[in-house]
Amino acid sequence: MTSRTLRRRLHHGDVDGKRNEKYDASGFEGLSEPLLGSHEYSDRSSEVRTLEDIWDDERKKQQLHWTLLFSQLIAQWAQWIANIVFGSGALFGRLLPFSMTTHNGKNHRVAPPLSLLQEERLRNLKQRLEVPFDGSRVEHQDALKRLWRLAYPDRELPPLKSELWKDMGWQGTDPSTDFRGGGFVSLENLIFFAQKYPESFHRLLYKKDGQRAEWEYPFAVAGINISFMLVQMLDLQSGKPSSSAGIRFLELLENDEMAFDNLFCIAFQLMDAQWLAKRASYMDFNDVLKSTRSQLERELELEDTSSVKELPAYNLLRR
Repeated sequence: MTSRTLRRRLHHGDVDGKRNEKYDASGFEGLSEPLLGSHEYSDRSSEVRTLEDIWDDERKKQQLHWTLLFSQLIAQWAQWIANIVFGSGALFGRLLPFSMTTHNGKNHRVAPPLSLLQEERLRNLKQRLEVPFDGSRVEHQDALKRLWRLAYPDRELPPLKSELWKDMGWQGTDPSTDFRGGGFVSLENLIFFAQKYPESFHRLLYKKDGQRAEWEYPFAVAGINISFMLVQMLDLQSGKPSSSAGIRFLELLENDEMAFDNLFCIAFQLMDAQWLAKRASYMDFNDVLKSTRSQLERELELEDTSSVKELPAYNLLRR
């Protein structure tokens, strides 16, 4: 099987089950389809581990497993209650005629009027999403260098085109070629992750948790795909989000200006937990990403959360 055969785009249908999905992309030129290309990584050199290290890893793996199960249980329980209350009761349908609408088989809520703060923060976020990555811009080059220093504080900064960038999970020697779908915001997300939750960032970068596959997902390119997935899930490419997850996100955005960046960190950590739970390998990445999206959508349906940090999956993150 050639490398060309292994290259596979993450089409809209690959992420959320919709085939040939189209939307108005004006103002979102940088948000086309991200690419998770084939990239072989050399096996990390084996390290001498003590029995105490092995036990410690097992304890951490068990803790991660039960935290993931707990977050899924809470979300499913809440969804079950919601189905009882709103699912088939004609009375509730008459009392709440504008609470839910159906579009292409998916539930959509009618968005309530936005506050001035919500409008401002949504506008600022959309402005960030409109910025494509431009390798010729000094500020974008500086952001890449900043990410390297955060990822590898003890290593020398390489040139902007170098084989060393592959260590971080870029496809080739020039990271700027990997921002097709994520835009500059995906780089901002990675920098935020490294600054806000450095322990989780480095554990994912070095693939420290659990029993890893022989063919792992590339860290940096996976981050770009997660940013793109969140834009779709939260319906941020439209004028005003109308999906249940998007409207719920607007509520959380009012309490946290960096809700999108925090949700990116949660999604990345949750994706890795799903990866380990499914014993996934490189070619399973699309399926893992879909499972991650489904879990996030369930958690965003929880009504007793006022911030992203109150989502069950937030407990997976480590500072």
